[in-house]
Amino acid sequence: MDLEKLQQKLEHRRPAILGSEHFLKYAILIPIVQKQDELHLLFEVRASTMRRQPGEVCFPGGRIEEGDKNEQEAAIRETAEELGISSNKITNVQPLDYFVSPFGMIIYPYVGFIDEAEILPNQEEVERVFTVPLSYLLHNPPKEFEMNYEVKPAADFPYHLIPGGENYNFRQRPLPEYFYEYNSDVIWGLTGRMLKHFIDVIQKD
Repeated sequence: MDLEKLQQKLEHRRPAILGSEHFLKYAILIPIVQKQDELHLLFEVRASTMRRQPGEVCFPGGRIEEGDKNEQEAAIRETAEELGISSNKITNVQPLDYFVSPFGMIIYPYVGFIDEAEILPNQEEVERVFTVPLSYLLHNPPKEFEMNYEVKPAADFPYHLIPGGENYNFRQRPLPEYFYEYNSDVIWGLTGRMLKHFIDVIQKD
């Protein structure tokens, strides 16, 4: 390969996250509803029949599909399907920072406004919904704990090819886990992380 061909390969590339073509991509929506004179955030409790994370609290959302125009459209589509509302009832949708999970996922979160009176949850996916006053979340920070993610090489890992062999000092990666409690519901995991990010954004000067 000569210099001209090399330059042609590189000059029009748009940088992305290395390996992102192998990541699963999801979009979620943090729904805001008006209840009387106060703003609330709406949460789902996943149906007990769901294969993954049954009974856990989450925001509406799901995997981005080929037919979705972009991440925002996926978040709106999934929210409409799960809450049984028309997509045109989801308004003022704005993006937050996306999150690259250590488990091979990229999560694209959005915030949008919906009319709670229109909601008729899809019982196959959603056991129930509940809301939390935004003022409560602003004045009640989450409990924070640390989760350590360790590198565990496979049994056939070629230790003989790296300095130190089996004594190589693989890094651990600590990540905070946030827990919000409201009545009998616990919000944590990726949902807790997205909620913490949203609260941080709106509290920033």
